[in-house]
Amino acid sequence: MDNKNILVPRIRFQEFSGEWEQKKLGEVATFHKGKGISKADISIDGKYSCIRYGELYTKYNEVISEVVSKTNISSDKLVFSKKGDVLIPSSGETQEDIATASCVLEEGIALGGDLNIIRSELHGSFLSYYLNGSKSREIAKFSQGIVVVHLYSKQLEKLKTSFPSLPEQQKIASTLSSLDAIITTHTDKLEALKQHKKALLQQLFPQQGESVPRLRFAGFSGEWESKRFDNLFEIGSGKDYKHLSKGNTPVYGSGGYMLSVDKFLYDGESPCIGRKGTINKPQFLTGKFWTVDTLFYTHSFKRCTPKFIFNIFQNITWNNYNEAGGVPSLSKKVLNKIEVAIPTLPEQQKIADTLSSLDTIIEQQSKKIDLLKQHKKGMMQGLFPQAEKR
Repeated sequence: MDNKNILVPRIRFQEFSGEWEQKKLGEVATFHKGKGISKADISIDGKYSCIRYGELYTKYNEVISEVVSKTNISSDKLVFSKKGDVLIPSSGETQEDIATASCVLEEGIALGGDLNIIRSELHGSFLSYYLNGSKSREIAKFSQGIVVVHLYSKQLEKLKTSFPSLPEQQKIASTLSSLDAIITTHTDKLEALKQHKKALLQQLFPQQGESVPRLRFAGFSGEWESKRFDNLFEIGSGKDYKHLSKGNTPVYGSGGYMLSVDKFLYDGESPCIGRKGTINKPQFLTGKFWTVDTLFYTHSFKRCTPKFIFNIFQNITWNNYNEAGGVPSLSKKVLNKIEVAIPTLPEQQKIADTLSSLDTIIEQQSKKIDLLKQHKKGMMQGLFPQAEKR
């Protein structure tokens, strides 16, 4: 049997057949550059919708259907999009970052500097998904630089591409766009759940200077008692783990899980807060664990439950207690003096149970989005040929 690579995708719609055509990107596209639009040029009431290169990383996916920024820069100083243009940054921090393609569906959008504009007869959304999928590694290899990575049109022109008929391109783009729409819907739902929890935290706990919450469960009354942290629990410091062997006990830092070792520092429920670095993201650890020096853990709770303290941690603006001008830092001395309002143990449990139930829903929603993203990744691997040499 001939082992040559056939130029067809692994997953294909039944109405299509035949090999995909292979050409260099420079044979099917022309390349253009955007013009500088700085952050200071962005205006809420701007005349022209615009896209800045940094937004490709933070605001947009493969298809840009709604533009979020506007500018009042004079039109003669701007470069405007044509429908179906595909944008790739011409500079970035890493090779992986720079291999980011987005298709502009609308004509007349101002395109900022540091943007490679790819204009072709191919279906724009198809090309964007294709470049972001099976071609992203090749694009990353084209980039040059150390501190700042650059990607030039001369490199993109050499990129070997393959594509089917326009109807098949449209079908692939439509399929992936529909999946993106589902992901967006679930992402919006997740954000709504997080905002609901944030609002609930503010309502279920007394505000500054108050001794009762604005929202309370039936059966509870009376003022909450003001207590300092050092009267409620003790704060433990993390330790170095390098002398330990690999094992099953997770090690955490202020940024989250790091690795696993064969010893544990604490066994139980423990709200944790960063000592240095990421100080504004509390973590709730259970069972046996180890923390490094950048993460405080709590223990020896008095007249309070760990889950309730974790909810309090989530309701604190930790940056207000930052003691450093550079890398954010917290100290035990400062933390121990923080005063919070505490209700009876039954009310603590009721609040903790309610918020824990909401946390479970949020976690399930987050996992659902992760599964959808994995499904999309698998679809992109199957819908585009992985081997492109005869």
